[in-house]
Amino acid sequence: MQDRLIFLCASGAAAGGLREGFDRVFGVTGFGNVAIGNIVMIVIGLLMISLAIRRNYEPLLLIPIGFGIIAGNIPYNPGLMPIGYQDVLGGQQSVFRILYFGISSGLFPPLVFLGIGAMTDFSALLSNPKLLLLGAAAQLGIFVTLLGALLLGFDLRQAASIGIIGGADGPTAIFLASQMAPNLLGAIAIAAYSYMGLVPVIQPPIMRLLTTRKERLIRMKASRKVSRTERLVFPVAAFIVTAFIAPGAITLLGMLFFGNLLRESGVTQRLAESAQGALNNIVVMILGFSVGTSTQASRFLTPQSIEIFLLGAFSFAVASAGGVLFAKFMNLFLEDGDKINPLIGSAGVSAVPDSARVSEVEGRRYDPDNHLLMHAMGPNVAGVIGSAIAAGFLLGMISH
Repeated sequence: MQDRLIFLCASGAAAGGLREGFDRVFGVTGFGNVAIGNIVMIVIGLLMISLAIRRNYEPLLLIPIGFGIIAGNIPYNPGLMPIGYQDVLGGQQSVFRILYFGISSGLFPPLVFLGIGAMTDFSALLSNPKLLLLGAAAQLGIFVTLLGALLLGFDLRQAASIGIIGGADGPTAIFLASQMAPNLLGAIAIAAYSYMGLVPVIQPPIMRLLTTRKERLIRMKASRKVSRTERLVFPVAAFIVTAFIAPGAITLLGMLFFGNLLRESGVTQRLAESAQGALNNIVVMILGFSVGTSTQASRFLTPQSIEIFLLGAFSFAVASAGGVLFAKFMNLFLEDGDKINPLIGSAGVSAVPDSARVSEVEGRRYDPDNHLLMHAMGPNVAGVIGSAIAAGFLLGMISH
């Protein structure tokens, strides 16, 4: 009897030890710490990857961001494993947080602008300078959304950072948010890059709604040939003028036009190739992944983030509509041979070159021989400049 009692006690102790060991092992795994919010965010990450692969929606952005979202929402017990990636916005030091420093410090956006400048041909804009006005008109979404954000209770600095989403310019949105609303940086960055990736989905319905069939069939006359001297003078002259207008954007505009000068000079080809190739690819990969890791469910799935996404969609829609409507307005004063196809107005947002491609696709839907791509690149690159100027202007005005 005594032996049996000892056996039962030993068995109970062993079972208790096994349960304790199992609980400890289970508590170390993600399964022991998962919340419904983590699952929701992981599904969103998978959806982004799926859209990038199956629909070819901005794969260079959506795949890094989508995978980053998954990585940032794998749960763990921070008391047992102080790896810190669940709090890249502050808290423990970690490799993920070091990578995120490139976003929070504002380092990555200028490097992206350097690559954009090195790969951008401004000839379409130089050959038809009035297209610059379409890029300016598309910035309407920024300021309309700023007012909307103020009405929803965001302060002025937060509202300005949210409004810049309407420019469809992820690097500029990150740059401004890092300076003015770092607590909203993750939500703003995800919203900006999501709408950049969804340009082929969001813009066409707006373009069709605001134009007639006759307007969509407008054929624009061929662009004139731009001289090498014009291409060389433009980045230097444009930087001086725009930097004086918006000194707050010197970092972005300086790198943009510096990259373009490397391209156009003809004597720094190796530097231009590095800027638009290896360097740009590395920065975009790390930026996208780091943006994704900042979307931990506990921080991201909040009413405030939902408001930012809705305001971002509104901002992007207003910006696209602003470009189209201003093209129609300009046509009231242009001769028949000089009229602008309003479909290129939506390219005034700075999602280069995707919004220009949308204009091409929509134009050929109604006239297969009507190629609008090169014309659309004019307002498209103007939008890049315009969103940077808007960000610099807001930074200068609101910081004082």
